[in-house]
Amino acid sequence: MKTLATTRLSSKGQIVIPEDVRINLGLHVGDQFVVVGQDDVIMLKLISAPPVEKFNHLIKVAREQASKAKLKKSHVKKAIEEARKRK
Repeated sequence: MKTLATTRLSSKGQIVIPEDVRINLGLHVGDQFVVVGQDDVIMLKLISAPPVEKFNHLIKVAREQASKAKLKKSHVKKAIEEARKRK
């Protein structure tokens, strides 16, 4: 269900997303958005984490590639240590 509402820009550049819209979209305090503006249009796109299943698939693919490359945990640990030294 689409909800239509109006809001105003505060002196600090803030806008309030009306309660009905927040409820319908399941928005929560701390949610993050990408803001796109062009001409007289402003769009907010909710940034949401991908589902755990997608991460599991990515981990599986990464492990397969690491195995093919004969990469060991000790190699990763050493690379992390070297990167931290450069900071």
